[in-house]
Amino acid sequence: MGRWGRRWTWLLGLLLAACAGEPTQAPVENRHGEIKRAPDRYAVRRGDTLYSIAFRYGVDYRALARLNGIPSPYTIYPGQELRLSGKPPSIAAKAPAKTPSSTSAPVASAPVTKASSPRVTTTSPVKSNSVVDAWRWPTRGTVVRKFTGTTHKGIDIDGRAGDPVLATAAGTVVYAGSGIVGYGNLLIVKHNQNYLSAYGHNQRLLVGEGDSVKAGQKIAEKGSSATNSVKLHFEIRRDGKPVDPLKLLPRQG
Repeated sequence: MGRWGRRWTWLLGLLLAACAGEPTQAPVENRHGEIKRAPDRYAVRRGDTLYSIAFRYGVDYRALARLNGIPSPYTIYPGQELRLSGKPPSIAAKAPAKTPSSTSAPVASAPVTKASSPRVTTTSPVKSNSVVDAWRWPTRGTVVRKFTGTTHKGIDIDGRAGDPVLATAAGTVVYAGSGIVGYGNLLIVKHNQNYLSAYGHNQRLLVGEGDSVKAGQKIAEKGSSATNSVKLHFEIRRDGKPVDPLKLLPRQG
């Protein structure tokens, strides 16, 4: 091998050694509907609710409240740091007193487009038992993606933009916004102490946080927010964990 050949071999060896020494990082990927691994702590952002944080990380909102000594109605504040792991305090801590400021106001949902009609707030309160009397289909359409329990936490139902999205059962809206990556304009409804349902990718939300809804009530319009086609992403969670909606919804005729 000549002088130039030896030199090129030496340079190639240096390049290969440098590449081998560089740490490799897998690209960050936000798969639709995937529950993120919970960090030890979380700083509350404007638009968060205790329910949306618990939903994001796949934990029970009651456990999250106990862990941080937050009593019902679970008011949290921008900038507040929440523990997401560890043991709950032996005595529930009282919510800290807050003075009015731009960072201490209770968290409000991120703004979304809503109907101009008045909100419906006259339905019965959420039941405390763990059984929902009857589940209804949240929209018409074909199920184009099913529940897997790993990367997909619910079902996707196709349709046209503007199709009605209905409450699957009576309950109270505990989140309305677009602050959870991958879900677009999202509604979360609490049905009782154990069950929540979620409705994602809407083009318009027709109810807001704190509203009571009836089973079958129109609560949103189907859209394609945060996705590439019109569909409703629908989830049911029991004690914070996703369950297959097709095992609870009535069989389609």
